[in-house]
Amino acid sequence: MKAREDLHRLIDTIDNEKMLRSYLTLFRQLRAHETGALWNSLSAVEQQELMSAYDESFDPAELVSHTQMREEHRKWLSQ
Repeated sequence: MKAREDLHRLIDTIDNEKMLRSYLTLFRQLRAHETGALWNSLSAVEQQELMSAYDESFDPAELVSHTQMREEHRKWLSQ
């Protein structure tokens, strides 16, 4: 696999331990996302709430405008 070989070569050129750990964390998160680990970590109620929010997002009446959100959260945004 060319991509695997290229990735190994790239990793071998990085001497910064902190950067390598960051890449490792990123790869682990991407792999977990790919396998549905985040979804599986949710309870059935949380999964249902998320699916309901997703479905509601297609209904314009359920959406809140950006302007309205900024107004409602102005005190936190101005800090």
